[in-house]
Amino acid sequence: MASVNSTNLGEKPIAKLLVQQAAPASIGILVMSLNILIDTIFVGNWIGSTAIAAINVVLPVSFFIAALGMAIGIGGSSIISRALGANNHKKAVKTLGNQISLTLLLTISLVIIGLVFVDSLIPAFGGKGDIFEPAKIYYTIVLYGVPFLALCMMGNTVIRAEGKPKFAMIAMIIPSVGNLLLDYILINQMGLGMWGAAWASTASYFFCFAYVFWFFISKNSELKIRLPDFQLHKTIISEIGSLGFVTLARQAVVSIIYLLMNNILFDLGGEDSVAIYAIIGRMLMFALFPVLGVTQGFLPIAGFNYGAQKYHRVKKSINTAILYACGLGLLVFGGIMLFAEEIVGIFTQNPTIIAATPNAMRWVFAATPIVAIQLIGAAYYQAVGKAIPALLLTLSRQGFFFIPLILILPEYFGEIGVWISFPIADLLSTLLTAYFLNREIRLKLRPATSR
Repeated sequence: MASVNSTNLGEKPIAKLLVQQAAPASIGILVMSLNILIDTIFVGNWIGSTAIAAINVVLPVSFFIAALGMAIGIGGSSIISRALGANNHKKAVKTLGNQISLTLLLTISLVIIGLVFVDSLIPAFGGKGDIFEPAKIYYTIVLYGVPFLALCMMGNTVIRAEGKPKFAMIAMIIPSVGNLLLDYILINQMGLGMWGAAWASTASYFFCFAYVFWFFISKNSELKIRLPDFQLHKTIISEIGSLGFVTLARQAVVSIIYLLMNNILFDLGGEDSVAIYAIIGRMLMFALFPVLGVTQGFLPIAGFNYGAQKYHRVKKSINTAILYACGLGLLVFGGIMLFAEEIVGIFTQNPTIIAATPNAMRWVFAATPIVAIQLIGAAYYQAVGKAIPALLLTLSRQGFFFIPLILILPEYFGEIGVWISFPIADLLSTLLTAYFLNREIRLKLRPATSR
């Protein structure tokens, strides 16, 4: 693995390169998603369905803070990919140092705020009734580990920007395996309930951080930071912020969606409806792993070649990524349509949830074969440093379409209105992204401008 160099991103055949980048990313996302999935199964069977709902309530807060790391990572990694493509190693290293300083500054500040307002935040995100106490236990403990998670998510994107996807994959696998082992020990063997689930997650974040830290101080990384590189640089921070804001805005919208969905579903069907959404949410994280893996693999390829002004390779990477991701999305769609009942039965023995979830899940995944176009299109603009179109296209799916739909449709159709909002939003945002991406390819990535 140590022999892999970032220059390969601009030289190897696109199809082969995308597989090499996407396969480790997919495996890493798969293992991470399996961790979330199995963790939910463990919690549901060893603690109860209320515990599943409690964790789902906490996720928006902890994920938003951790998403700061991902936002800073993706924003900085776009700069690093293009800097390496343009042979500007000094800027790449300075960017990494600024990413680390910014991640620590922001996440620690938000963790302090999150702990101060814990009793207000949990009910606001749907932690009401029997859900409140287990949610508070999980929230308080997990929040201590979130800065480590943010650093891991930031570091993981930089590792990928260096063209080292296998190391990035390992960084994602370590906390997943650690969390599952600790779940078994702390919940099943020691009977610590929600305390055990929370400490298992927090410890796993630290394990990941330790590995990422080792990578950057080892010979495997091209980016060797010096102390002056940690000093915040206005120009770099501004560029990280403009590009990273795309990811942060997306996660902010996700957190708002969790808030709205948990409250809407609680009002429509109580704790059981919140638990149904929790199960479907885990499946969304898990089942889409190959599509998300292709998207992650596409980012450094597009960014590096755009920085190197090899526009014909950028265009080919877009077309290849969409083809692969749509094909994988079709397979996911087929699996969900055929085995929805069997999937739900793994999570819980609650007959009400088992009866209601399969139909809802099928609606949520109905547009899966085409959603890859939206993901790749938004990722392209972020990879090449075009922050405003990246932001607008990223927010189109969940912000511009989905949120209005879940506020309107349940008024007319009840709970089914919540579930049909998913494919409608997917379809509308895909059509919008396809229009702008096709326009970009025709006007900006023409063969005549290639080198």
